[in-house]
Amino acid sequence: MNRRRVLLVPALDPAQRLIWLSILFVAMAIALMSTTASAQRRERTGKGVVDATCASCHASGANGAPKIGDAKAWQARASQGLAALTDHALKGIRNMPAHGGNPGITDIEIERAITQMVNLSGGHWVEPLGGATPAVVRTGEQIVKMQCSKCHQDGLNGAPKIGDRAAWTPRLRNGLDALVKSAVHGHGGMPARGGIADLTDLEIQGAVVYMFNYGIPEPPPAKATPAADPYHKVIEGTEVYLGIVRAEAAPAGQTKGGAPSGKGYYYLSVSLFDAKNKAAIGDATVNLTVADALSAESKTLEAAEANNATSYGGYFRMVSPNPYMITAQIRRPGVAGVTEAKFEYKVW
Repeated sequence: MNRRRVLLVPALDPAQRLIWLSILFVAMAIALMSTTASAQRRERTGKGVVDATCASCHASGANGAPKIGDAKAWQARASQGLAALTDHALKGIRNMPAHGGNPGITDIEIERAITQMVNLSGGHWVEPLGGATPAVVRTGEQIVKMQCSKCHQDGLNGAPKIGDRAAWTPRLRNGLDALVKSAVHGHGGMPARGGIADLTDLEIQGAVVYMFNYGIPEPPPAKATPAADPYHKVIEGTEVYLGIVRAEAAPAGQTKGGAPSGKGYYYLSVSLFDAKNKAAIGDATVNLTVADALSAESKTLEAAEANNATSYGGYFRMVSPNPYMITAQIRRPGVAGVTEAKFEYKVW
């Protein structure tokens, strides 16, 4: 027997029903925003990431890293934009391994760290919003319990009571935005913004939604799903990061033979970390195969030290417009078998 989930709508006339459904939709949107804000609070600030990780090279300019405070060095990089600099940091570039050698740093944290270093070097970027940025949006329930209930709990001075939809419906006849605007500027016995100057329009909206919907079960909040990093795999307890840069962008002497001459060459690097303790793995043997529909090239990557971590790299020629399948075969001392990680990459 097929079962379908249904939404139980209170017995209302058509006009009240339309208002109720509109309010419910707004409530779901606010719940999603609150869930996202809660998840983001766990993220670190740009300063925190710079102090903990980036400063090990960027504070002194070690390994060719642009020194924090060097306006000229950072100006050239800042001109590429945040998206490009973040892409370099995620994949690894020159002497810096993927994710700065720390797989625990998230994409948004890398963006903030870059912004922090740019601003310390003469830039004026705005740090991206996210987890570590304090969530300033209070929930409708918090606002109501803190302030609105003083009048709306018992209907003081003619205020519509919390949960009395018959009293709230006429006030919503011109829409939720109009009622929020009325609350912002003050109406009747209610002062502007309910008597709290720092209440935002969104918080007032959330409070109205909460008072209208009080007593009706709320839908479960949607879960925010972070985007997957296509160049990060966790295989059999090993975290594998793939980095790809053009050969001319790789530092001289990155491998024993140096960068090859000719067009279409890229420097591919693999960084390895233990999935449990996040420790860098520096004693592995990594064989990399780069193949398209017509050809394949395989070689054992050379170990390289950067930012107190080991990565494994080598030069490969990729000129086909078709996607490449990149396969890393990893052997670790004391670990039986071969760990294999596959990535797809298209040369643009």
